[in-house]
Amino acid sequence: MLTKLRDIVNNVASSTDVKQALNVLVRETCSAMQTECCSVYIADHDREQYDLMATQGLNARARRVSLSFDEGLVGLVGRRAEPINLALASSHSDFKHFPDIGEDIFQAFLGTPIIYRRKVLGILVVQQRDSRQFDESEESFLVTLAAQLAVVFAHAKAQGFWPNNAKGVLLLEGAAASPGVAIAKAWCDVSQPRLDLVFPASCLDTQKERDRLDGAISAAITEFRRLRKRFDSELNQDTLAIFDLFIHLLNDPMLRKAMNERIQNGDLAEWAVKQTIDAFSERFQNMSDPYLRERANDVKELGQRLLYFLENQEIKQWNFDEPIVLFARELTAAMLAAIPRDRLAGVVAEEGAVNAHAAILARALGIPAVMGVEFSPQLVHRKQIVLDGFKGRLLVEPAPQVLEEYERLRDEELELQQEVESTFTKKTETSDGVRVEVHLNAGLSADTSIAINRGVDGVGLYRTEVPFLMQRSFPSEDDQVNQYRAILDCYPKQPVVMRTLDIGGDKPLPYLKIEEDNPFLGWRGIRFTLDHPDIFLIQVRAMLRASIGRDNLSILLPMISGLSELLEAKALVERAFAEVTEIASVQGETLKLPKLGIMVEVPSVLYQLDAIAPHIDFLSVGTNDLTQYLLAVDRNNARVADVYDTFHPSVLAVLRQILDNSKRLKLPVSVCGEFAGDPIGASLLVGMGYRQLSMNTRSVAKIKYVLRHIPSKQLESHAATVQQLSLARDIRNASEAFLEQYNLGGLIRVGK
Repeated sequence: MLTKLRDIVNNVASSTDVKQALNVLVRETCSAMQTECCSVYIADHDREQYDLMATQGLNARARRVSLSFDEGLVGLVGRRAEPINLALASSHSDFKHFPDIGEDIFQAFLGTPIIYRRKVLGILVVQQRDSRQFDESEESFLVTLAAQLAVVFAHAKAQGFWPNNAKGVLLLEGAAASPGVAIAKAWCDVSQPRLDLVFPASCLDTQKERDRLDGAISAAITEFRRLRKRFDSELNQDTLAIFDLFIHLLNDPMLRKAMNERIQNGDLAEWAVKQTIDAFSERFQNMSDPYLRERANDVKELGQRLLYFLENQEIKQWNFDEPIVLFARELTAAMLAAIPRDRLAGVVAEEGAVNAHAAILARALGIPAVMGVEFSPQLVHRKQIVLDGFKGRLLVEPAPQVLEEYERLRDEELELQQEVESTFTKKTETSDGVRVEVHLNAGLSADTSIAINRGVDGVGLYRTEVPFLMQRSFPSEDDQVNQYRAILDCYPKQPVVMRTLDIGGDKPLPYLKIEEDNPFLGWRGIRFTLDHPDIFLIQVRAMLRASIGRDNLSILLPMISGLSELLEAKALVERAFAEVTEIASVQGETLKLPKLGIMVEVPSVLYQLDAIAPHIDFLSVGTNDLTQYLLAVDRNNARVADVYDTFHPSVLAVLRQILDNSKRLKLPVSVCGEFAGDPIGASLLVGMGYRQLSMNTRSVAKIKYVLRHIPSKQLESHAATVQQLSLARDIRNASEAFLEQYNLGGLIRVGK
């Protein structure tokens, strides 16, 4: 039966159109299960009905049959979202009789839903003349077939090859990566080389291949330097740093050596590049931090550019007479740079996520973007497109009235954006004067933009692990000192919170292989550094040496789960402080003991705060991992992505509990997770009583604008109201309605 199952799925997937695929499905299912009738109903969620799209055994006129979601046995299968197996279908109270379709002769009925990510896409039904229940093996076969068909159907629907698409506008959906509305003709770029299409190939002239590789590396370095120079006046330093990373990798002797060794062993340059890039990107792919995990895509982009320059020595430039929405299999920084900003209305990528570097660039440049969209070039190329970067939706060839409405909403959105940015540098306080500190989360480097410096109150989280990940060995103490000193000097009168190395387990260093069955609960964060006190001491000494003569360093410890870890780490910090104090005195400088804080992300620490409080100076709440551990959900697993929700009542209750305890214990507390950079999240946090928020650069202006337009009393009232709600969706809906009351809905949806 497994062979039959695989054959059916493969034959359906390889059919040239949906009509043919559905006919193949019902015909081959009848044959495999030796039944007399098989039918497939497709769900039309706009009309809330099931349409009979293909049948083997019923009268051909049955193709016009439709049932509402609450009608008939088919509707019952859909509502219950489980199989229904009846020996005598016509006697069931939900049975609906359709004259003239020939169903009367069939007594046995087995129907199962075709479900993809909790959404019913259709119903698969088999019927037989004899009055009997289908046995367990038959039911199991049909359920398994439906589960595998769900993926095929979802792919067809995303590509536009779906029966109901003929009845209206083609709608494509993906992940909202950069907000805004774009209206323009689509342009599909399918010219980029693909690493996954590079296959084993050997060469005879190894020197020629090495020369080709050297030429490609030189051309790629030239391009990345050009891109950095071009964007220098448009982007902040944290975003620009990715180009420095590309150049650093291309100059890395280890990367070059790995590729050249493969060529020396007889591999073609393209095959050598693919194998080496795959090995480098694998280091990042299993990381839990979405920002760092997406760096695997950056390494792949590097490989894509090397492939391009192995065949092309000139940089591609596009010329367009009018703005376009760029569709690409994988969006790259080079694509964004190749098209003049006034000609690039929006971007759509089939691969990649919201934290991919191309998405970060798009946000920084103000280009609406949607990632993870399956599309067919022949269905969208040169067609009129409406891109909604708030909802992650695309309309292809919309009706004139729909187009006109989106044009109005786009104009409103542009007006609001200009208004938000016009007051960016003002200090943050609610409309009734309650002060809220807004800090930056920094990744590859601290943000040195003058405008950003004037607009924020310091760095609330500086990730120190990125340089460790990108080098071929542990960075020296002196290297770290220079890096940390540059960051501290960018904010001489503002606090800079440096998190110690959050590495290990799911963030393996390239030079320290770690393999674990469950890395999310494994050897990471403070657990790793306490097992390697030498590494920890070097890093803390570097931070302290960088802070000599300065007074703005704070040290943050990640993944603390209890008092014992904190005490052990604090003893090492104090030891490093004593050592660096001697260095400072020799230099005639003063060294101040930095404030010490912990990340609140492991739920167990909530129950030890009373014991921990005397030993620390502040708390920093990491909502990303806190939500993940509290709800027991892998936030990077697409199958349970809808379970990961910071608006979950339990998460909000914990956030309130943390704040209450911090007040009782007189510990300053900030929130540095993604929740703080969300307009709804920031509103709830300030309403609870949080007064320090840290976020990515792209969120600063938006959050400052939101808070300045709402009185603190109303924020408090709203936070108290949602505390009474028991469902995350109700909390989200109530919060969206709350922002709408203050005409701030344009920051979370299209339109002003």
